[in-house]
Amino acid sequence: MSLTELDGPRIEPASGGPAKQLVILLHGYGADGNDLIGLGRSWAPLLPDAAFVSPNAPNACAMSPMGREWFPLSFRDAEEYSRGVAEAKPILNGFIDSELKRYSLAEGSLALVGFSQGTMMSLAVGLSREKPPKAILGYSGALAESEFAADIGEKGPNILLIHGDMDQVIPVEALTMAREHLTALGLSVESHIAKGVGHGIDQEGLMLGGGFLKNALTPQTAS
Repeated sequence: MSLTELDGPRIEPASGGPAKQLVILLHGYGADGNDLIGLGRSWAPLLPDAAFVSPNAPNACAMSPMGREWFPLSFRDAEEYSRGVAEAKPILNGFIDSELKRYSLAEGSLALVGFSQGTMMSLAVGLSREKPPKAILGYSGALAESEFAADIGEKGPNILLIHGDMDQVIPVEALTMAREHLTALGLSVESHIAKGVGHGIDQEGLMLGGGFLKNALTPQTAS
């Protein structure tokens, strides 16, 4: 697959005008772009000038033939995660570049949103780009890559991590580990642990995510 062949469901700005922000939604293992595009429908009233796109991951999922994967999973350990995101990063970076060009936008108008494996990709790619996105929102994920530029804390994006405390797929401790590592790099990291929530997104997490994106992407006017 070439770097520009990723695609998936899209939502154009609710305002009907040209896009002023771009939100890229990265689904989890065994799903596809349709799994997360509904987030864009929920957040469109908050971000009426934003375009949303939820690309299908590049590979057919070995464990779920109807779904897609950013990289294979067998052992679900740190080494596999790190190797997987490293192999998938060029494809996602190429897609991000093409989407910014499509909408004539710069990285300061971009947000990456991920779920599970998509969160691993959002953090690994977003924090290693020469010009990082404005915001990264990660649900139920983990930090799969830990080596970033020394100055990432100075130019890095706003980050919000949300995780259910009953998650049996990726333990909630993954949020704590990611937050501690990223904060040590000087990055601004907010977090929320959803009580009684498993490997998914509840209504509170949806609302917190939308508010976070609105604050990050929408210019604030002085009162």
